[in-house]
Amino acid sequence: MKRLNSKRKLESQDWTLTFPNDIFTRLHSHLFPGDADEHAAIIKAGIQHRSSGSRLLVRDVVLARDGIDFIPGTEGYRMLTGEFITKNIIQCRNEGLVYLAVHNHGGSDSVGFSSDDLASQEKGYPALLDIVNGPPVGALVFANNAVAGRIWFSPTDIVELASARVLGPSIRHLFPKPQPKAKARLEDYDRQSRMFGDRGQEILAGLTIGIIGVGGVGSLLVEYLARLGIGRFVLVDPDRLELTNIPRVTGATRFDAMTFLTKPGRPEWLRQIGRRMSLPKVNIMKRLIYRANPKARVETIHGNFIDQNVARKFEKCDYLFNAADSYQARLVFNAIVHAYLIPGVDIGVKVPVDKETGKVGEVRTVIHPVSPGSGCLLCNGYIPRNRLQQEMETTMERQRQRYVEDDNISAPSVITLNAIAASHAVNDFLFSVTGLNEAESMRGYLRFLPRSRRMVHETPRKDEACPHCSTHSYGLFALGDKATLPTRDN
Repeated sequence: MKRLNSKRKLESQDWTLTFPNDIFTRLHSHLFPGDADEHAAIIKAGIQHRSSGSRLLVRDVVLARDGIDFIPGTEGYRMLTGEFITKNIIQCRNEGLVYLAVHNHGGSDSVGFSSDDLASQEKGYPALLDIVNGPPVGALVFANNAVAGRIWFSPTDIVELASARVLGPSIRHLFPKPQPKAKARLEDYDRQSRMFGDRGQEILAGLTIGIIGVGGVGSLLVEYLARLGIGRFVLVDPDRLELTNIPRVTGATRFDAMTFLTKPGRPEWLRQIGRRMSLPKVNIMKRLIYRANPKARVETIHGNFIDQNVARKFEKCDYLFNAADSYQARLVFNAIVHAYLIPGVDIGVKVPVDKETGKVGEVRTVIHPVSPGSGCLLCNGYIPRNRLQQEMETTMERQRQRYVEDDNISAPSVITLNAIAASHAVNDFLFSVTGLNEAESMRGYLRFLPRSRRMVHETPRKDEACPHCSTHSYGLFALGDKATLPTRDN
């Protein structure tokens, strides 16, 4: 990133822009209707500051009407009217959002501001900074497959936008100009790179993946993602390994569970010591990752995801996998996806068993992709308020929803069922981040019914008044660091 007159560390970092797919499609169609002319809009964006760089999160776009809001310019070709600018920048100021003026140029893979564009910014942007009185303001220019931008913090303190990301069926990256080719292929990943290319392997190595819950399904997610070559992991789970976990937790050993102390027949005091000495599941997963990819970086958290200081660690991730059992964890996961525009997937397996007869009911595995702008778990009834209340009222701090709703009955769990859910979720992720998904691929929820060998597809709905995925004044959508997550205070 080119640096212009920087004085503060925050502004010396890379700044990127993230679009939900539906907003980008609406903006792109407006800018490029096929008439080879210039058009304009205004983007309202939240901000997320990370140690690795800052992100602008597109919350809304206001399309400028040709001849009304976007008129012939006095110095350049065209310009936004003062009324249109003033109305929208005051709204951004009142909502604590970043104002970004947008227009387009011709071309495809390269774009930049014209001399008239730069002169207009130098003349007008100091006044815009005075209006917002705090947040930065910016300008973007698009070509069909490229974007350039400048972010203003003061009249002399400006940074250039590094890139933009569009969260569609295939995640799309836009730059001011074509990027260098990928480095030479790593021999370790030769076979898979033949499918998605050396650039795809570089993308995987550069990602930070968060996995919430590393038990049965979560451990398989860790295994698959580690062997794909993911560069960094953030893992959380509150539990230690138990004897009954071993058949379905990948990489676990009997020694990890201290079975020589905890096996049936031992004195209870000795079994309790063994349970306290058994390894946390996140430690087993860290070992599993390093065996597959010694170059990976792994952050493990032996704690509860719903705690505020834990959940905040997942804001830096590029993709989230939720394999936790509780509705509270699902609620926080859903909020992070939409507040920070981080795509993710919620995964689970249900094995209903009749309490009296022991008869197995409709076994199902569920995969709920959750992408900003396409509806959410809250909208679609997968976080019922009554179940949240039950969890909050339980006498056990971490009481989880069970496959069988009875504390005295052990929940059935089989590794092959977990593998169905995990493999489909990781495949969806892989095809999305490497650009292999078909443009019209189904992005809804999937439910597999192994006993009848059926698959059910569900199109998620979007509630315009949702507190997580809507842009209402109370909605978390794209607020970034201004968002208040539904976590438990520590």
